[in-house]
Amino acid sequence: MTHTTAHETPRDAAVTPEAAEPLLSLVGVGKSYGNVAALRNVSLDVHAGSVTCVLGDNGAGKSTLIKIIAGLHRHDDGRYLLDGEETVLRSPREALDRGIATVYQDLAVVPLMPVWRNFFLGSEPHTGRGPLRRLDVATMRRTTREALARMGIDLPDVDRPIGTLSGGQRQCVAIARAVHFGARILVLDEPTAALGVKQSGVVLKYVAAARDQGLGVVLITHNPHHAHLVGDRFVLLKRGTMAGSHRKGDITLDALTHEMAGGGELEQLGHELARTTAPTRPPAVS
Repeated sequence: MTHTTAHETPRDAAVTPEAAEPLLSLVGVGKSYGNVAALRNVSLDVHAGSVTCVLGDNGAGKSTLIKIIAGLHRHDDGRYLLDGEETVLRSPREALDRGIATVYQDLAVVPLMPVWRNFFLGSEPHTGRGPLRRLDVATMRRTTREALARMGIDLPDVDRPIGTLSGGQRQCVAIARAVHFGARILVLDEPTAALGVKQSGVVLKYVAAARDQGLGVVLITHNPHHAHLVGDRFVLLKRGTMAGSHRKGDITLDALTHEMAGGGELEQLGHELARTTAPTRPPAVS
């Protein structure tokens, strides 16, 4: 029998995240738009210090799931539980107040503003009163540097316009911002979708850093290779329904890729496209 010691890191404690109550649970959640069922009977758990990956192709229902978690849309069926209590979120602001931060693919940044200004966008501290009230620029610059450094992000010039950063760097700033402002649950919408291999690796490094700081991370992706690198549990969506739910120790990367790619459907397609007769050569030109 093994015993947990006080010297273990948050990641050590998260090796079996199911041992603790989930921060967030969706149980049999469904959502329809008119006669179109976007999600049907989808369930997942998000634990502190753990990464839950939601995988699926375009149209699988990933965007609808994000909007429900983020409080943008209300589910029609099933249950939404925060800390074990059934909850109905009425807005993204309420979700943020409850510790759920969502980083969308477009990041919602102002490209020409400096990094520190984007870091505090919508939450700016001020100094002075009345007509002398103004932005506390010094505090924002210092806090931004410190918050990035705590995540291990090396970005010495926070006065640079954020639009001059690489896509990976912008994603990392968004992750650090969510951690700084007290997120307990971090939802990432396809953070590596438009990035190359090196930049994707950088982003995944900071996804792991957020996990190791005790956040519950929901990583939305269509890339099983990226998911398997950092994920603890995988939920596969297909046409709005769950196609599978696996712990990392129960599924290999090859098997996850096979399920993600359609599995049996691809095999059937391969049989249909296979040659049934030998190829014929065109007649020789005399």
